[in-house]
Order: sequence, then C-alpha cells, then structure tokens
Amino acid sequence: MFDSTERWVLGVVVTICFLLLIGYAAHFYRSTKTYADYNVAGRSASLFPMILTIVGTAIGGSVLLGAMSQGYVSGLGQIWLPGSFTVTSILLAVFFLRRIREVGDAHDMVSIADFTALRFGNGARIPTIISILCAYCAITGMQFVAIATILHLVFGLSTTMGILIAWLLLTLKTYLGGLKAVIWSDAVLGTLQTIAVVVLLVVVYHRLGSWSDIESLAAARGQADMLAWSGIPMQELAVLFLTIGAYQFVRQDLWQRIWAAKSLPTIRWAYWIGLIVAFLTGAVVVVLGTFGAVGLDLDLADPGLVYYAIIQEVLPLPLVALMIVALLSTVISCADSFFIAGASSIANDIIRPRLKRTDERTLLRYSRLSVVIMSLIALALALYLPNLVQMWILGSAMLVSGLLAPVLAALVWPRLAPVAGLTSMWTGLAVAILWQVTGQPFGWHPVFVGLPVSILALAVGALMARPAESLEAS
Repeated sequence: MFDSTERWVLGVVVTICFLLLIGYAAHFYRSTKTYADYNVAGRSASLFPMILTIVGTAIGGSVLLGAMSQGYVSGLGQIWLPGSFTVTSILLAVFFLRRIREVGDAHDMVSIADFTALRFGNGARIPTIISILCAYCAITGMQFVAIATILHLVFGLSTTMGILIAWLLLTLKTYLGGLKAVIWSDAVLGTLQTIAVVVLLVVVYHRLGSWSDIESLAAARGQADMLAWSGIPMQELAVLFLTIGAYQFVRQDLWQRIWAAKSLPTIRWAYWIGLIVAFLTGAVVVVLGTFGAVGLDLDLADPGLVYYAIIQEVLPLPLVALMIVALLSTVISCADSFFIAGASSIANDIIRPRLKRTDERTLLRYSRLSVVIMSLIALALALYLPNLVQMWILGSAMLVSGLLAPVLAALVWPRLAPVAGLTSMWTGLAVAILWQVTGQPFGWHPVFVGLPVSILALAVGALMARPAESLEAS
C-alpha cells in the first residue's frame, strides 16, 4: 500500500506520536493521588476535555473505518449508524443523565455494579460484572487488533507484532494516568480526529466539484440510489437501534464520564455538545465513504480499505501521515476508555470488596494492578480467540439483555423490588448467551430474544414481589 520511503516517513511520525502519548500519561502519573482520581478523574473534569472525551469514545475505529466502508458499499442511508446512537443518547440525556449523576454523587459510585448493588443487593454485582467484563475485554482486544491492522497495512508488521505493540502502548498509557489521563488525552486526540475528518471531506468535495456534479456522476454510473438518505432496510435499522443504540444506556465508560465531570451543568453541556459533534463526525465519515464509491470511483476488493484509498488518492504524503495519525488517535481514544472501564470493574467490584485495608494508596495500587489484569485478558483474546467479533456481539447482547431493562427501571422506579431486578438480569443474560451459543436460530440477534425476555421477567417479578424501600431512603 505504501512504498519504502512513505513507510519510513510514516514510521517516524507514528513513533513520535506514541512517545508523546506515553509522556502525556506520565505527566498525570504524579498528579493521580487517589482512587477517585484514577477511576473517575477526581470527579473534577472541566467542560472542554469532557466534550472531546465524549466525542472520542463515540467515534472509535469501528465508526471511522466501519461506517466509511458501509457508506462505500451501501451509500448515504448508512448515516443511521451514527444516527442510532444519537437518538438513544438524546433519550439518555433527557430522561436519565441527571438521575445517574445524582445517585453517583450521593454514593461515590465508580461502576454500574455499584448502582445495581445499591438497588438489588450485592448479588447483583455478579451478573453486572460478567456482562461488563465480557463486553469490555472483547472490545479492548478488538482495539489491539485494530491498531495491529493499521500497523500491518501501513508498515507491513505481522499481526502478532502489531497486537503486542498495541498492548504495550495502551497498557502503559492507561496504567500511568488512569481516567484522568484518558480524558485529557482525548481532548487532544478528539480534536485531531475531528479536524482531520472535516478537512478530508472538504478536500474530497472540492475535488468532485459540486453536489450536482456528484449526482451526475452517480446517475451516469447507475449509482443514484447510493445518494438516498433513507436507503437502509428496516431490519438492519432495528438491529442498529437495539445494539449500538440501546448499548448507550449501559455503557460503563459513559457512566464514568457522567460522574467524572466537576458538576451537573458541566456534564450536561459537555454531553449535548459532544453528542452533536459526534453525530456530525459520524455523518461526515459515511458521506466520505459514499463519495469514494460514487465520485472517486475507487474499485476496492476490500471495502475496509476505503479510508486508506481515499487519503492516498487526494492527499500529499505529509497530509497522509497526518491522517494515519488521526486514525490511530481515533482508535486509541476509544480503546483506552474501554480499557479503564473494564479495569475499574475488576478493581471496584472484584478486588475492593475483599480488601481488609482500603486506604487511598492501597486502592490506587490495586486499580493499576487491575489495568494489568485487564490488559492480559484482552491480549489473550486478541491473540488466541479466532472470532473476537462474535464475543463482542455476545458481550454487547449480554449488556443490553441483562442490564438495560432493570437498570433503567431502577433509575425511574425507586420502589422496584430487588428480586424483580435480579430475575430480569439473570434471565436476560442466560437467554442471550444460550441464543448466541446455539448459533442465533432464525438469524435473530441475541438481543432480539434476550431483551424482551428480560423485560417480561422484570414485569412479572415486579407484580409478584413486595416493593422495596425507596432509593433515597436506603
């Protein structure tokens, strides 16, 4: 894909980028003094980094590369990929954000399991931890693979070597600075990725002329349907809303950011601004993929290479280097967020309840140990599990099927009986796992079965069980 000279230039740029990230994290190592500093950024993050960290976690490598390839294959209708998480994120902002923030402040929460344990008893930590670790270990391993793929395509490194480099970089970066470093590095990386995507769109659009020129090209090549904004099947749309969309409600990395902001107004402003920027960035990515097929007439055997093909087609080498760095920035800003979310569950929900000493120094030491444990699990999955995507599908289905209904019900229904929540969690989890293990009968995604069963179990349990004390009273 790149000749030896281009690889040498790109190698120097990427190496400098990696070293700067490690140095940036090392800066925060000295200022990270407490358990809260490490896991929820000291609950003091300001507006600007909060905006960019929300954008960074929303627009990861899967959106930048995946949405662009979907736009290349199917056209502008794939704008519903970012649209799905935008719609559900709006619902979260309107109905649940304030409640999540208030209960987190009242009880110094670090993980979703803190909330489920408060509402349904300590037994609720187990299904919550299982769901979160399955999902976040898988998706962290996927980020190792994503970085390795970039390093392979750009530099010709073996996938194994690329995975090991990604593991070392992300583990060291996260180990040193925790969520505080993650949020502030997202402020830099998120700015870079957003500017890069917008600049690339401007360059490509200028190359193609005008919208009427693009329509003429599409019509001449028999691709007019590629420019239809509604060109997406209803079944595919339903999958997007019940997976990527519903997942937004139970994303531990997002809940941690809601608690990490210095105040409720800060997270409100950051969330709304970040959501708008994230949707527009995602939409631009889909448009770029469509332009690659319709306007630039790229003929690719693998649509996943459309990003690399576009930047090579329209940009000189210095800007190609910038775009490769932007791509790595996108993956890294998402990866370390998933990394620290999973590690926080290990530290807070598995290790901390078993400690005799819980002073700040001890908790901080075990938080960093949890990052190492999380990294080794994700590394093993990336190296040895042949179908990591299937595990991520199962993990996301477990999160939505097991946690969505009881968690949202507990947020709005203070007297929801603990037995109803526990029954809903375990039933949804079990059905989702069974459906995935049996090969997704009828071609139905596990969440299409697990979520309705979880809702039914919640309703039956709530009707039959005795109401609990209110959340405020407890």
